[in-house]
Amino acid sequence: MDIKTLTSNLSISPQVLVSEIQAIAQAGFKAIICNRPDGEGPDQPSFKEIEQAANQYGLEAKYLPAESGKVKDEEGQAFGQLLHALPGPVLAYCRTGMRSTTLWALSQAGSTPLPHILEASQKAGFDMKALVQRIANGGKTPPDASDASHDVLIIGAGAAGISVASSLLARSPMLDIAIIDPADAHFYQPGWTMVGGGIFEAASTARTMASVIPTGVRWIKAAVAAFEPDNNQIILEGCRVVKYKQLVVCPGLKLDWQGIEGLSDTLGRHGVTSNYRFDLAPYTWELVQNLKGGKALFTQPPMPIKCAGAPQKAMYLSADYWTRQGVLNNIDIQFCNAGAVLFGVADYVPALMAYVKKYRIGLNFGETLVSLDGPAKQATFMKNLADGSKEKVVRDFDMIHVVPPQKAPDFVRVSPLADAAGWVDVDPSSLRHKTYANVFSLGDVANTTNAKTAAAARKQAPVVAHNLLVSLGQIHGEAKYDGYGSCPLTVERGKIVLAEFTYGGKLAPSFPTWLIDGTKPSALAWLLKERLLPLIYWEAMLKGREWLAQPEMVG
Repeated sequence: MDIKTLTSNLSISPQVLVSEIQAIAQAGFKAIICNRPDGEGPDQPSFKEIEQAANQYGLEAKYLPAESGKVKDEEGQAFGQLLHALPGPVLAYCRTGMRSTTLWALSQAGSTPLPHILEASQKAGFDMKALVQRIANGGKTPPDASDASHDVLIIGAGAAGISVASSLLARSPMLDIAIIDPADAHFYQPGWTMVGGGIFEAASTARTMASVIPTGVRWIKAAVAAFEPDNNQIILEGCRVVKYKQLVVCPGLKLDWQGIEGLSDTLGRHGVTSNYRFDLAPYTWELVQNLKGGKALFTQPPMPIKCAGAPQKAMYLSADYWTRQGVLNNIDIQFCNAGAVLFGVADYVPALMAYVKKYRIGLNFGETLVSLDGPAKQATFMKNLADGSKEKVVRDFDMIHVVPPQKAPDFVRVSPLADAAGWVDVDPSSLRHKTYANVFSLGDVANTTNAKTAAAARKQAPVVAHNLLVSLGQIHGEAKYDGYGSCPLTVERGKIVLAEFTYGGKLAPSFPTWLIDGTKPSALAWLLKERLLPLIYWEAMLKGREWLAQPEMVG
């Protein structure tokens, strides 16, 4: 038997034989649903035979036949009703399992998020992408019509989306562009480290979405349910269809707060905080100010994550404050990093290690946070050992700064645009999709190997803008992205190690070393971070002014 699990209550299989019913009962199933019409092929027993054998072993059996490739909306509804009424777990079968999976997918429309339906089906070996419009429409066949069509459709109105829209308009002011994003607010996320360190106010990092979307760009305030790149269209939640000539995918990434057991239950309480959330960064600063002694943990999950230096930034700024308050000797600081090195580009490590020693920080590599007990103030890590095995390490804390595991958004991971790891699969130089020539991606969701930072998006946006207009036939040549990323590491209040590098960890300083030597702590780099970069973000990057970001041309 080839039984595939869809949910805890439902599994799917190809044609079931009478001789297999006993094993199905012994496997714990309580009911069977047959979705294959009798007489469809010479290899199948009749449902009556299956039902008799099922009853013999205490299983309920129901007959809900569906024609291959022609599953009806009402059959999906009937399948859902059967699932609700039958004792579980249930095994549904047809010739291959495809019809049973289709019926389940339609039955879950409206109650289960579309990406979850697609992901569960994929894991079981069944592709439900052809059903996305029906699922998004509540399990019903939608009318064959699109709500809108645009020359350029941009998914996501974060740093990458707004920047590429502005860069496009700077080159082609009459271009028909729409941005899709359900959020009401736009955030300057690089500022949250400074909020957690008591330097910025949280409110200074937020603006209304309407205020940052460029004039002339249509804002579609909705969530994307699915991509249909073969038809040059996307499906919004509620089954609205939007068509495009060129698509730019940049919705950011998903912070998987549920990926650490107990974390969601205790965030913002019991000394558990994170600068990766706008509303929690002020709590970080509150905890830092109130801690006079005890244990402070700072965590970093497996890569990739946005701004890989951010976990350390929070730690160094906290330690600097405790130093200035004269309480550092009373505080045990531990950095628990799932990775094997302090920072991915070796040239910056000596400067960082000097601060690790100054603040007496314990480094714990190969440790991944897996669960949290806030009231008990205990954190459990899974540690990689030298022999390849793992062991659990439990650490007490008085405060803990948590960085959650991160992945591509659900609707991207299950789409035809994704690579095996779930990220949008693009050429690392042109940022064009490897399969769909009219699709581009930039920012955190792209599978490029650069650091996922706002600085990277600032350099990527002009490249995408140029190459997209080439695709539309408006200009010629090809722009190249070299993998530039920047990470201003706030090692103390008033000094920064300004890490700048391209693909392969090659150093790429924006300034001469006599002005700012990025491998050493710099007061001028701090001034850049505190005063200039927010201004550059709001007034240049988001408005298509490409200061130090003009794209490099190939050839």
